[in-house]
Amino acid sequence: MRPGCRQATLLALKFTATLTAAIFAGAALYINLVEHPARMRLDTRAAAMEWAPAYARATWMQAPLAVVCFLAGVGAWWSGGGVGWAVAALLIGAVVPVTFLIIMPTNQLLLAPDRDLASTETRGLLERWARLHAVRTVLSLAATVLYVALAVGS
Repeated sequence: MRPGCRQATLLALKFTATLTAAIFAGAALYINLVEHPARMRLDTRAAAMEWAPAYARATWMQAPLAVVCFLAGVGAWWSGGGVGWAVAALLIGAVVPVTFLIIMPTNQLLLAPDRDLASTETRGLLERWARLHAVRTVLSLAATVLYVALAVGS
């Protein structure tokens, strides 16, 4: 690959990684600071009923962002951007196993067809979900800060 083309590719990968990390982190932070607290002001049944479609819609936004962000960060590292790009990619990439291994069991309990949506157990699951989702938020914010620092420093 020609040097000019290599530099343009690296710049595009860095931009894509940084932009998608910031979008993911912003959405995750919004969920933790605004959407979920507002939801939890509702009675438990209403909160659970609102959580399910919001979760489904957020999945279609955040999952692709995490994957694209991870791949762009790895691509930036692979293209000579430095190890920091791989570290940031691993931070954002970690939201995927965190989601599947740590958050998904709570999601499945909340989505169970026989769940009593008005129960105190459901409220507890919604509260647990918020704490678990905060892990995704912290990981994505850390990735974003690192990506921005790397982009500004290069």
